[in-house]
Amino acid sequence: MLTQEVKDVTRVACIGAGPIGGGWTAHFLAKGYKVKTYVHDTAEVEALKRLIENAWESLIEMGLSKGASLDNFSWSSDLEEVVEDAEFIQESVPEVLSLKQSFYKTLDSLVDPNVVIASSTSGLSMTDIQIHCENPGSTVVGHPFNPPYLLPLVEMIGGEKTNLQTIQWTKAFYEAAGKSLLVLKKEVPGFIATRLQEAIWREALHMVANGEATVEQIDQAVVNGPGPRWALMGPCEIFHVGGGEGGMAYCLDQFGPALKLPWTRLVAPELTSELRNEMVDGCERLSEGQDFASLTKKMNRGLVEIAKMKKEKFG
Repeated sequence: MLTQEVKDVTRVACIGAGPIGGGWTAHFLAKGYKVKTYVHDTAEVEALKRLIENAWESLIEMGLSKGASLDNFSWSSDLEEVVEDAEFIQESVPEVLSLKQSFYKTLDSLVDPNVVIASSTSGLSMTDIQIHCENPGSTVVGHPFNPPYLLPLVEMIGGEKTNLQTIQWTKAFYEAAGKSLLVLKKEVPGFIATRLQEAIWREALHMVANGEATVEQIDQAVVNGPGPRWALMGPCEIFHVGGGEGGMAYCLDQFGPALKLPWTRLVAPELTSELRNEMVDGCERLSEGQDFASLTKKMNRGLVEIAKMKKEKFG
């Protein structure tokens, strides 16, 4: 039973000193928490400090929370010391299942069962990670996007033995710490955002391998095509706008057969009436009653601002 109130949390432990662990350290420091980071090898300390210092420049520009200070940072290579008074733990050790399992078994013996341990894993199952824990109820996935101190998304999902209260408490904690929470409906390898990112990445590799496109062309296509739109709207809402007055229903009914054309190496799902209706209904919920004209203005305003910002900042 988690008894700590989210608003009362002041001490966070970050496990790992790489780009993700260090990025989480910078993020929590910027939000006013006292952060102690576990460093496996003391040779990593200088790189960790540089990462935090570099991140701090951007975080100052973004706006620091009350009480935020680099003086709240400390590190240790003694795991027990790092977690002994932590009120929340963010784990970011390498993506090796056997290592994660062993590490969680150790953490399980050191950490109060009432303290949440969240994993930054980008694709491993918490059901698998927590397998050797005697107290798995407070373990959960909290997968960030890099850099964690600038990108707000956190994908969250528990394992088979994770308590429902852990999901609810951790969601509230991340939101209090300035994150945008995506709680998955079920465990799936790679979660949601990484699977979408991986699909594009794989297709890019296919095109390069087959001599169909260069690396430069692929990046040019994304940066000057769908990329700016994705900064404003997700792919579903973009297709909803792309369907004009008819929205997503028009897109699916008009272009549904094109799903079977060889535009990607990924096999398209059958466009059943159930899938079609779920997509249409989802877009209606997403647009919250906004009509085509309103959605178009929203997208256009954002695209203009992105274009102006790029011209001002990068020429």
